[in-house]
Amino acid sequence: MPSLRVKADRSSIAMAGALVRSGGLVVFPTDTVYGLGCDPRSSSAVSRLLVAKRREAKPIPVLCESFAVASELAKLEGPAERLARAHWPGALTIVAPIAVELPWAVHQGTGMVGVRVPAHELCLGLIRECGGAITGTSANLSGRPSCRSADDAVEELGEVVDLILDGGHLSGRESTVVRLRGNAIEVLREGAVRVSDEVEHK
Repeated sequence: MPSLRVKADRSSIAMAGALVRSGGLVVFPTDTVYGLGCDPRSSSAVSRLLVAKRREAKPIPVLCESFAVASELAKLEGPAERLARAHWPGALTIVAPIAVELPWAVHQGTGMVGVRVPAHELCLGLIRECGGAITGTSANLSGRPSCRSADDAVEELGEVVDLILDGGHLSGRESTVVRLRGNAIEVLREGAVRVSDEVEHK
């Protein structure tokens, strides 16, 4: 059955939050591209997300309401904390050791999780409705381009998600991804936020 598509506003965000808390899958706008969200603490919801994306065994990033919430999920220490405080809210994903028990499918046995705080008020409103965190993988079938409109998301995932929040056309770049290794930072993907100069000097 095709999913419900609604304009992203306070009412629909509350609806989406309730769906996520009950194990559902929602597509939502962020400050970068459209995301595919579920409860990152629910093994069954994360497993459903992987099936929906037809995703291979890759870790799943998590969007958080604040630095405080992100630091409950990941050990953001040293240079990771400095980068987070400098660039959040923003398009920087930091991969760091997990600080709490999360479903295996989220970290794929790596013991690491990618977290970030988006700079998008509607997205942050949804995250708050979900209890402070939501998966932040891109809303597309694995290996295909990221979705920048609700139309794209309907075409990609319209049959397998519960709700699509239409936030209009998005023009942001994918987030920069860095990984904490000991006291060093490794840049895994160059994206919307440039951190290479900071990494080289810290």
